[in-house]
Amino acid sequence: MKTMTKKPYVSKDYFEYMMTSQQQLDYRILIAPPTDEPPADGYAVVYVLDGDALFPTLAEAVKLQTRKPKGFDPILVIGIGYPSKEPFDMERRCLDFTLPVGEKNLPSRPDGTPWPPNGKANDFLDFIEYELMPTVAKEWPINKSKQAIVGHSLGGLFTLYALCARPYLFTHIITGSPSVWWADNAVLKEMERFGEIWNGNHTINLLLTIGANELADMLEGAEQAAERMKRLSDKNIRTNFVKFDEEDHVSVLPCMLSRLPRFLNT
Repeated sequence: MKTMTKKPYVSKDYFEYMMTSQQQLDYRILIAPPTDEPPADGYAVVYVLDGDALFPTLAEAVKLQTRKPKGFDPILVIGIGYPSKEPFDMERRCLDFTLPVGEKNLPSRPDGTPWPPNGKANDFLDFIEYELMPTVAKEWPINKSKQAIVGHSLGGLFTLYALCARPYLFTHIITGSPSVWWADNAVLKEMERFGEIWNGNHTINLLLTIGANELADMLEGAEQAAERMKRLSDKNIRTNFVKFDEEDHVSVLPCMLSRLPRFLNT
């Protein structure tokens, strides 16, 4: 695990690192450190998937909503992006964000081309848990009771899977417009298995959002995921499902991201 020299990103307030995972994959790590001193318990942290698309908007929302004297407690924002700097790097996100399944379980792509390499969500979780999070914790005092991850679309699929596969890793899960359809709704099966074994030994907060004008299958998938998680309310899973009126798959992003500071401080 190596980090390159820190360099300015966007402005003097944001910084960028390059990290190479144990799987020899390169990541651009985008950081918006708080300007306020840490609370007694340390900083809340939010890890942002598709960092090139989501990080700037979330960093600005956090900056505005944590201004004192009336703002929320400071939040450290960590964006996970890719060397391509594409807002949504389809090849890398398909590799990192998707569940391991056989190709026969994948639907045909609209343009008829084969799917990029996929199904390495567990490797990506390893990178976050064993490489990125320890690196962040060495640099800043961290509040372990306020660790969040946010993802949209395939990233939303990944955050749901992360909740089920490693429920101890994050206290707050933000799932935007999740691609529940991936591999014939495989994540719904993961959620069913999770519900059967989860003992509720700590609280997990889930914010699941979608735009009301998104495709019918996206709306159905989000509603099914929310329904399954709401069944676990007696096992310390707190689910908040928000459908934003008049928003579509892209326009919903600022709406979702603006909710995060308040969600982390509830």
